Amino acid sequence: MNPIVLIPARMAATRLPGKPLADIGGAPMIVRVLRQAVAAGVGPVAVAAGDPEIVEAVEAAGGRAVLTDPELPSGSDRILAALAVLDPGAAHDVVVNLQGDMPFVPPSVLTACAGLLADQPACDIATVVAPEASADDRTNPDVVKAVLAMQPDGRTGRALYFTRSTLYGDQPVWRHVGIYGYRRAALEAFNAAPPSPLERREKLEQLRAMELGLSIWAAVAEDAPISVDNPSDLSRAREHAGTNS
Repeated sequence: MNPIVLIPARMAATRLPGKPLADIGGAPMIVRVLRQAVAAGVGPVAVAAGDPEIVEAVEAAGGRAVLTDPELPSGSDRILAALAVLDPGAAHDVVVNLQGDMPFVPPSVLTACAGLLADQPACDIATVVAPEASADDRTNPDVVKAVLAMQPDGRTGRALYFTRSTLYGDQPVWRHVGIYGYRRAALEAFNAAPPSPLERREKLEQLRAMELGLSIWAAVAEDAPISVDNPSDLSRAREHAGTNS
């Protein structure tokens, strides 16, 4: 297995424009994400950037970035465009897609995600889940829940479904964390397919992969990493950076 880690990022975020360059404890957010990915040691790391400002920030920090078309509709489109530039010979058979808004993602989470593809031959796409933070998560449509067939180790499971709906019962509720490890063929098949009926219904693109018959497995993280989607998230991230500096 020969993985590469790609981080899609663009300036035109709806809820927090310019967030890749938002300062968190003295470093742009995208640089913090890059450093966490490099520390994981999964494979080479690059940013698939939608804007030249992001490229400049990454290169100034000693990282590698590829400028992609800003009009690309999704992060998976962006990483495929970057992959075509970085690896035209298809030497990398696994692509880890790390969102550019997780400045404190533990390196061990990336290692566990990539490790699923090595450990589970039937796994086409690996991802990450975390335990619910509170009982409110069960009814919150903004919290995406993963329904898993857990393995005996309790640390990994095969995904049966993803939903925004309320889940009932006494079993654990797993929050989905938006990190993906794709076998290259699975990424290409997913990206070539149009949005599926379940994807449109739930507004969850991973359901397109499931409707294509691709197998998704999840590794369990201790906690969901801080994800910066809005100004209040950014304030929380800055507070976290100050506490842990």
